[in-house]
Amino acid sequence: MKPQTEWMDRFVGHLEELRGDRGALAALRRGLGQPPGTVACTYRHVLPWAPALRKGQDVCYITASLFALHSTPGGTGTLGGALARMQAPSDSLEMSFVALLDTEFEDLPDQLRRMVSRLKAKDISVDWRQFIKDVFYWDHESRFVQERWAREFWQHGQTEPRGGESETAIAAAEEDRT
Repeated sequence: MKPQTEWMDRFVGHLEELRGDRGALAALRRGLGQPPGTVACTYRHVLPWAPALRKGQDVCYITASLFALHSTPGGTGTLGGALARMQAPSDSLEMSFVALLDTEFEDLPDQLRRMVSRLKAKDISVDWRQFIKDVFYWDHESRFVQERWAREFWQHGQTEPRGGESETAIAAAEEDRT
């Protein structure tokens, strides 16, 4: 685990401990549809584990409210991969996914809420450790998060990327970008 992501893993671990706490999850859900950090009842569940960096705090508020919406354990991979696991992906799902990939960070919470709600409806879990990292790096100039989500969405079920690159080579390239 890299030092710059340790706080993310600790924060998600804290959220996982809240799974059985209906009051805490209800408080965190109140953050849905609100700008990050503007709902006071979420502070006690976020701020003790969030970094001092404002962007990190915003990412924690976004992740916490969406986790409270759909906290089913067992997710793997990116949100793009989770969406690909939906049975019979529709044209509307693909259009919504493309809109998500084009979304600026400031508008990301609403787009993510729509997608996480779709996953909840189909009982498909989210990998919250990967999710928080991806949201944090969403506005990276290389757009490596969006590319990875797109790859997992459109290459679902393939064992090797179409370009013949190994997953190790892809991971190394992404490391260089961060």
